[in-house]
Amino acid sequence: MAVSRTVPLILAIALFMENMDSTVIATSLPAIAADIGTSPIALKLALTSYLVSLAIFIPVSAWMADRYGAKTVFRAAIAVFVVGSLCCAASNSLGAFVVSRFVQGMGGAMMTPVARLVLVRATPRSELVSAMAWLTIPGLIGPLVGPPVGGFITTFFSWHWIFLINLPIGILGVVLATRFLPDVAPAGVGRIDAAGFALSALAASGIVFGLSVVSLPALSTWIGLVTLAVGTAAGFIYMRHARRRTNPILDPRLFANRVFSLSIAGGAIFRIGNGAVPFLLPLMFQLGFGMTPFESGMLTFASAGGALAMKFLAPGTLRRAGFRTVLVASALAASVFIAANAFFSPYTPVPVIIAVLLGAGFLRSLFFTSANALVFAEIDDREASQATAILAFSQQISIALGVAVAGLILEAFTHMTGEALGLEAFTAAFLIVAIITSSSAIPFARLAANAGNTVSGHRPKALRETPEA
Repeated sequence: MAVSRTVPLILAIALFMENMDSTVIATSLPAIAADIGTSPIALKLALTSYLVSLAIFIPVSAWMADRYGAKTVFRAAIAVFVVGSLCCAASNSLGAFVVSRFVQGMGGAMMTPVARLVLVRATPRSELVSAMAWLTIPGLIGPLVGPPVGGFITTFFSWHWIFLINLPIGILGVVLATRFLPDVAPAGVGRIDAAGFALSALAASGIVFGLSVVSLPALSTWIGLVTLAVGTAAGFIYMRHARRRTNPILDPRLFANRVFSLSIAGGAIFRIGNGAVPFLLPLMFQLGFGMTPFESGMLTFASAGGALAMKFLAPGTLRRAGFRTVLVASALAASVFIAANAFFSPYTPVPVIIAVLLGAGFLRSLFFTSANALVFAEIDDREASQATAILAFSQQISIALGVAVAGLILEAFTHMTGEALGLEAFTAAFLIVAIITSSSAIPFARLAANAGNTVSGHRPKALRETPEA
């Protein structure tokens, strides 16, 4: 197998494990809570602790990869994730489970950005889109597979196996990484920016924790608002600190690259809208349509088929149309498919729902593959580690913001109407997040027509028609 295909497939194994595990316990919360003697609402703190851990340790992933080597850090991240998984399976109290999920998050925080770094440094730029498509798929399918798999394992086996299955997957990932991944030499960076790490950790964890509490209140809402304010303030302080450092933990000077900055901005806006959909759809299917969690999970899994189909079409699509056209068109089209969810009812034929979800999965996957590849299209290799950390950091914040937006829309609608959560609330929520998603086309419309052409292979029509000298 060619190296260009081997590397993303190996990385995808670990990322599938991490992305699936981040959602797999959602349908298993009641069983886990009953077993360890707590309530499902209190156990949502375990979900939050995982997200907070990701937010804290993602910024330091760039420095770790440069200091100790990306391959070494990637293998260590898998090992930490597996250890956290085993601790989750052995937990017999709420405190132990929350701490175990935090340890899992430490490993997951390193896996995604470091995997992208290995991919970018091991893949020729002309093959980056195809390689990135392989890496995008587990991130899209994992959260879709998680709920039905979690429900199946909990129903027919035991919730402990949700975490125990990570042991053989993790061992396989470490073995394959050791054998096939290229050795990327450490970059010889200096000492870690300790103050910057503390500020970025406070900013990221405060924002993610605050948004999680506001959108899924396991604690008082005022705690979430205060934490969110503290995190936001720490973020502003970090920006001032980073501008004075020569080696900040996350370098804002990278945003001087226009293509990079527009890619991050457009991708973040898109994720806010799309981050709300996995939260809204299962709730609508269960509360509005009366489906069971397993039925709901199997239906939402339909979009995975669209994501897989995209893998084979993305390189050719970008080669023919270029990044700007593909990203603008896919953002607008994806927003239309999100809006279509607003018109679902219990009487909508299942094949129609599946068709919409398939189309949405295809467009979402095409967008993310293109946007993630464009992030690295016009930066130097020495900046790749910073780019991976910033991309992963923005993803976590925007996804958390998307869930918060969805939760606040539903809460506001029920508060204004004084009625229980019904289909009207979901209709409003889907239409609003569709508008948010469509606005992600604005940054990409500002790209030059030839942006990222060395990666996409696209040649503008005028240049194609110019006769050879």
